[in-house]
Amino acid sequence: MTRLFLHAACLQLEIQTGDTQANLRQFREQLAAQQFPENTLVVLPEVWASGFDYPKAAALAEETPAILAELQQTAAERRLWIAGSLLEPQPGGKPCNTLFLVGPDGVAGKYQKHHLFHFWQEEDWLQAGQEPSPIATPFGPLGALVCYDLRFPEISRRQVFAGSRLIVVSAQWPSARLGQWLLLAQARAVENQAFVVACNGCGAVGEGRLAAHSLIIAPDGQILAEAGEDAGCIQAPLPEEELERLRSRFCTAGERPWPGWDANKIVALETLQERLALIRRQGSKVVFTNGCFDLLHAGHVDYLEQARVCGDCLVVGLNADSSVRRLKGPSRPVNSENDRARVLAALGCVDFVIIFAEDTPQQLIAALLPDVLVKGADWPEEQIVGAAEVKAAGGAVRRIAFRHQQSSSGIIEKIIQLKEK
Repeated sequence: MTRLFLHAACLQLEIQTGDTQANLRQFREQLAAQQFPENTLVVLPEVWASGFDYPKAAALAEETPAILAELQQTAAERRLWIAGSLLEPQPGGKPCNTLFLVGPDGVAGKYQKHHLFHFWQEEDWLQAGQEPSPIATPFGPLGALVCYDLRFPEISRRQVFAGSRLIVVSAQWPSARLGQWLLLAQARAVENQAFVVACNGCGAVGEGRLAAHSLIIAPDGQILAEAGEDAGCIQAPLPEEELERLRSRFCTAGERPWPGWDANKIVALETLQERLALIRRQGSKVVFTNGCFDLLHAGHVDYLEQARVCGDCLVVGLNADSSVRRLKGPSRPVNSENDRARVLAALGCVDFVIIFAEDTPQQLIAALLPDVLVKGADWPEEQIVGAAEVKAAGGAVRRIAFRHQQSSSGIIEKIIQLKEK
C-alpha cells in the first residue's frame, strides 16, 4: 500500500485582502523560516494569495497561473508538497475557489469548493465545484475541503471511502465560530478515522477577525498541533501506524450500509407537499422537471443530473401511461408508469418522483410552486408550462441543453430495425 504523507504543516497567514504581492511576501518569509522533512505536506489558508475581494475576484483569478508556477518552483527546491485554495478562472463563467495540490513536478490535482457560503453571497461572485472527489497523489488519495465544506460530513465520507486517509482543510473561518471550527475538524477526523490538517487564516477581515487556531489532528481526534492567534507555522509527524492500529479494531470508514429503498421516493401529491414543506423550512431550494422518461438513456440521466445541480432537492414529474399514449400514440409507453417511476427513483440525483395523468404538469407545478423549474433548452421560455406561475411566486426558470443526442423514440426505431433484419 502507498504510504501516507509522513509529515504535515500549516502556514497560518494574516491575509491582506486584494494584495497578492503582500500575501506572497508573507508566504515566502514564513516558509523560509521553517525547516521541514522532505515530502512534508504544507497546507495554506483559503484564497491565501488574494483574500475575498469579491468585486475583483475575476481579475485576481487571472494571477493564479503565475502563483502556481512559483509554488511549483518552491516545491521542487524544498522537496515539499503545498496545498491551499486560490481563485481559479473558468471559461465563460465565474471563478472557482479551488484547492490546488502542488508538488515538485507541478500541480498534482485540485478540488473546487463544493458548498458556497450563502450568508456571504459567495454565489454572486464564484461558482461551485461539481465533483468533490479526492486528489490522486503518490502518497495515496488526498481528501480536501475548503472552509464551509467542513460542515458537510458527506463530502469527507465519500473521499475517505475512496481511500483517503488524510483530509486537508483550507479555510478562512471566523473567530465568532471558533468553537465550531475545533469541534467540526475533530469530528471529521474521528468519524472517518483519518488525519485532518486544517489551516485557517488569522487577523482582521473586514469588520471581524478570523479564528486562527490551525490544527493537525490524529484519527482518534487527538490534537497533534494547534496554532495560536497570530501568523506562524505548526507541524507534526503523521504516524501512519496509529491509523492502522485504530482501524484494525473497527473501521467506520469502510462501513457503508445501504440507507433505504429508493421506491420510497415515489410519492403522491399530498405526501410530497408535506415533505417539501419540511425541506423548505430549512431554506432548501426545490427543483422540478418533468417528462415521459420511457426507455431511460444517458441523455435523460445527464439532463437530470444537471437539473439537480440547480438546487437542493429534485422532484421529477412523470407522465402517466394514459398521458403518454395521448402524447406519443397507442404503442407507447414501452414501460409502464410504475416501472418508469421505479427506475427514475433509483437515480441518486432524484429525490422524489410523482406521476401525473394530465397532458401537461400545469396543475402539479401550480400545486408545488418549485423554486426552480427546469426544461430542455429546445423549449422557448414563453412556451414552458408552469413558467409564469413559478416566476410570479419568485422562482426561476432554467433551460438546460441536452449534451447527449439520444431519444427513446430513436432507440425504439433501432430495435425495430434490428428485429426486421
